[in-house]
Amino acid sequence: MRIDDLLERADRPVFSFEFFPPKTPEGVWNLLDALGALKELEPDFVSVTYGAGGSATQKQQTIDIVTRIKRDFGLEAMAHFTCVGATVEELRTMLDRMRDAGIENVLALRGDPPQGQTEWTATEGGLSYSRELIDMIREDYEFAIGAACFPETHIHATSPEDDLRYLGEKVTAGARFLITQLFYDNAAYWDFVRRAREAGIDAPILPGIMPITNVAQIKKITELCGSALPHKLTRELDARAGDAEAVAEFGVAYATLQCMDLLANGAPGIHFYTLNRSAATRAILSALKAFQPWRAPTTA
Repeated sequence: MRIDDLLERADRPVFSFEFFPPKTPEGVWNLLDALGALKELEPDFVSVTYGAGGSATQKQQTIDIVTRIKRDFGLEAMAHFTCVGATVEELRTMLDRMRDAGIENVLALRGDPPQGQTEWTATEGGLSYSRELIDMIREDYEFAIGAACFPETHIHATSPEDDLRYLGEKVTAGARFLITQLFYDNAAYWDFVRRAREAGIDAPILPGIMPITNVAQIKKITELCGSALPHKLTRELDARAGDAEAVAEFGVAYATLQCMDLLANGAPGIHFYTLNRSAATRAILSALKAFQPWRAPTTA
């Protein structure tokens, strides 16, 4: 099912999970275990990223995993798709494979530089921007197209205004729904949604949530992507840094409260960054479905 249709027709929040292609046999088993456990929660869709390098093999692996999820687990699955390391002809070849595999949904991204590179450089004969990729997909394919957005501004953007203007171009080009980068301050999400609506961007904006399970890991991730860790959150994490179980418990509690606030105030759903693990996401989504905060009076 097309995700844009799902979001338009849903009479409740939409829940989704993000996975990445594993690099080892152990990683494959971790992913399969997580999929089996999370399937019981009946997500509306799942997504699968490209490997960091974006090689042809990694791209094909994404398609293979998405196809397997749809076939073996009966879940709607979306493939991430980037401009990295490919000519326009090669991009079209991969899109043809995705279409022929029965994939209906694509998250169109520029992509990060290959590992070991700090500057992003377009491949000769390729594309430079996700807007160009979205435009190409819309013109020649029937995929439902999603795009990324950044409540705290993309790290390479010259300003929040320019970042938002570029997002508008992606929506105009054909993006029908948006998924945010992870964030830990809901005020950043709501301010971003307000600014987007004022700029005429009307696509659904799904908040992306990554439950914290490891202090060093989340500090590295947020540093790389430019997301802020609020001072009070950092203080609580540092107080538990020597106790992995305590960190995980606090991370689940924080993410649950964060999601409850988002849903109670009208967010269209939650997109969970799972890191191919199930325990934290299962606990959070189970609590959300039991409590149904979207049925509560809004506090905003």
